[in-house]
Amino acid sequence: MEINELLRLAKARGASDLHLVAGVHPMFRIDGELKPQEEYPKLSNDDIEELFNQVADERLRHLFKTELEVDFAYVLPGGSRGRCNACWQQGTISLAIRLLAETIPTIESLGLPEICKDLIMRPRGLIMVTGPTGSGKSTTIAAMLNYLNITAKRYVVTIEDPVEYVHPNINCAFSQRELTQDTHSFVNALKYVLRQDPDVILVGEMRDIETAAAVLTVAETGHLVLSTGHAPSAAQSVERIVDLFPPHERTMAQARLASTINAVFSQVLVPRIKGGRVAAVEIMLGTSAVKNLIREGKPYLIPNTIRTSSNLGMKTLDDALVDLYRQRVISKESMFAFCQDSDDINKTLLSQGR
Repeated sequence: MEINELLRLAKARGASDLHLVAGVHPMFRIDGELKPQEEYPKLSNDDIEELFNQVADERLRHLFKTELEVDFAYVLPGGSRGRCNACWQQGTISLAIRLLAETIPTIESLGLPEICKDLIMRPRGLIMVTGPTGSGKSTTIAAMLNYLNITAKRYVVTIEDPVEYVHPNINCAFSQRELTQDTHSFVNALKYVLRQDPDVILVGEMRDIETAAAVLTVAETGHLVLSTGHAPSAAQSVERIVDLFPPHERTMAQARLASTINAVFSQVLVPRIKGGRVAAVEIMLGTSAVKNLIREGKPYLIPNTIRTSSNLGMKTLDDALVDLYRQRVISKESMFAFCQDSDDINKTLLSQGR
């Protein structure tokens, strides 16, 4: 069995991911659903080990042996890229590969809010893109950086695990660093990043207190910083960042986050009526009201502030879903499946006579 054959077929069938697990057929994730490919036999551990060896070089095999799991990028013949994760489960290897678009998508093609263009042009501050795994966070950031690349002259340093979208040097210059290959950790890379004279810094994920503290420090020095998280809403994104710190440091963390935050996008990918998926995006902007709530440790009041600040460009996830439903992009069933408050949506639809 050839991994490139499986990946080409996955791409041809519109899959976002390929999953290889011992004891089952190869599986494609298509429009959010896992679909076994029964024309292939069920996989044994030897099959998956062979497929892993086809995508991993000697360095990655050694790292996998010592760490028992590894993230890395794989370049297919023809230039397409995949983001791979290998791990052990029940004594066998499990391999997941996310298929990335051959070209970097635009803000328009993804249907992202126009305010993304304004935010990426800001000279300083912190922009967070959050959501569950597989919600398109990296793609949203790539589209924003692509817009920056076309419209401005900046030096952009990315620190990723692994590098997903490779940006050409159009008007901006990019230095894209990958964990384990180019640097030992996010924290280590951020320790020296200011000496590289960057204008914009992408940190793949704020996954621990050390990285969060380093990100806030860099943002405080007057740079534009982008990062991702896994919270299901903008308000919970704020809570999760603050909760990374020990209790005696949280008041200071709230103040630091409030002073640097430009925006939080929280998104989910929702099936389109006509096939494929579209991002529904909650938008929280770093207005004075939002900054005060963060500083005072009242993130639970942020959703109401978002709801009452639509004139400033903010939007709740539920409002984003209703907009997509009204535009006939998604079905009513999908709207309710992904919403946060079905009663609130019912009231909105009732007031609009729908």
